[in-house]
Amino acid sequence: METSRKRPRVVVVGAGFGGLWTAKRLARYPVDVILVDRNNYHTFLPLLYQVAAAEVGPEEISSPIRTIVRDFGNTEFTMADITGIDLKAKVVLTRGKDIHYDFLVLAIGSVSNFFGIPGAEEHAFPLKTMDDGIDLRNHILSRFELAYKETDLEERRRMLTFTIVGGGPTGVEYAGALAELIRGPVSKDYPGLGRREVRVVLVEAQDHVLGMMPEALRAYALRRLRSMGVEVLFGTSVRSIAERGVMFHDGTVLPTETVVWTSGVQGEPRLGSWGLPQTAGGRIAVLPTLQVAGHPEVYVVGDLAGFEEDGRFLPQVAPVANQQGAAAADNIERQVRGVAPMPFRYRDPGIMVTIGKNAAVARLAGISFTGFAAWLLWLFVHLMNLIGFRNRIVVLIDWGMDYFFADRSARLMLSCRKRPGTGNLKPGS
Repeated sequence: METSRKRPRVVVVGAGFGGLWTAKRLARYPVDVILVDRNNYHTFLPLLYQVAAAEVGPEEISSPIRTIVRDFGNTEFTMADITGIDLKAKVVLTRGKDIHYDFLVLAIGSVSNFFGIPGAEEHAFPLKTMDDGIDLRNHILSRFELAYKETDLEERRRMLTFTIVGGGPTGVEYAGALAELIRGPVSKDYPGLGRREVRVVLVEAQDHVLGMMPEALRAYALRRLRSMGVEVLFGTSVRSIAERGVMFHDGTVLPTETVVWTSGVQGEPRLGSWGLPQTAGGRIAVLPTLQVAGHPEVYVVGDLAGFEEDGRFLPQVAPVANQQGAAAADNIERQVRGVAPMPFRYRDPGIMVTIGKNAAVARLAGISFTGFAAWLLWLFVHLMNLIGFRNRIVVLIDWGMDYFFADRSARLMLSCRKRPGTGNLKPGS
């Protein structure tokens, strides 16, 4: 891309949903865009839990950023790790060359929030990045390999107890996917392991799952999970997590070597030292126009934006990031023309959660769906939103193999990063 400094330079930090949708909309306007990310690929996060459940491979829900933006015309990609922002000089600081901007869009996303629970950060598995998904898949599969050779019944049960903390969409979807992995491919791969030795435990501090959905949909999801063999513990909060167990606030201990953390997210903790105003949950406080107060050239979108609507923060989901990215791009174009930016208003497209094969819950345009119809709708929407024709075809094939033959081709342990609790088993050992 030929860059003319006569045109405003917009630096977009983060190539998740918010960042990509910002760059895509800016492709319409006479500006030069630099998209910055520490990775050279975009991850379709709504299907990350399927990587962790060996349902699809990591490359099937990822797309090279350079491939995505090469048709934008005015966008170049820079792979870099951001170390700070000089708001006065209008410079993004990186571990390499610093990047000057006329406008800045922060779309960094969020990180897991462990709420200060002792041992959670050290021993629980988050599910926010591709590395997280691969690590968790490796760990899950390694538990079965180790348990298959373990003669001590108590140790085997500990290895095969999989605990998921958080009854929101990610926790529910992962619990269902993991239960199907166990009763499908795993039961055929490890005939010496009895189903009663394997437990999937979903822990929720409230008295329901899927708190954002109507009661009828919550009840359906709970029935479905329990019919799949998932143990759901309500009114249960975690006091601490150790390498070989979880302690709850009532003092009981659940022996387990696997704790999956889906309970909450927060903004990037480093941002507070960058001179940006933070709100609850580490988000960045923004004006109704998505700008940072005192810095009209700086926008924040997606999970990182502390944007309130009707007295509540917007949910940290992909549709919010997409719409805010497009809105920020439009406001930048207005500023370039000397026109005042417009306030952002979210248009809620609804929410869908799948619970294994043939079952899902959905709330769209005020109408509720459950069962097979909701599941087909979930499949279609997620497949169409995947970036790249090849990814759609391969994911569709993998889903078909799993549906018709209960087979998951992604049951591979690859380049496992050593972490507490993973034992001594590594790929190839």
